[in-house]
Amino acid sequence: MTGRKPANEAPIPNRIAELRERAGLSRAELAARVDANPQTIGYLERGEYNPSLALAFRLADVFGVLVETVFVREPPA
Repeated sequence: MTGRKPANEAPIPNRIAELRERAGLSRAELAARVDANPQTIGYLERGEYNPSLALAFRLADVFGVLVETVFVREPPA
């Protein structure tokens, strides 16, 4: 399924913005590395979109971490 998440679906908290900034990447650069639209990265960072499993793993690969490090059960502090 593509596009933004349905309104009744709870967002998955993530650390994408933190990891992206730590890696020194812009949204556009991260998007190019994971074969996504920069707008999608913005939606993900704001919790407005839940990624596919494939995209979640591509994001983790770019940052060199486990997917559980990118997507967490509780919002990051």
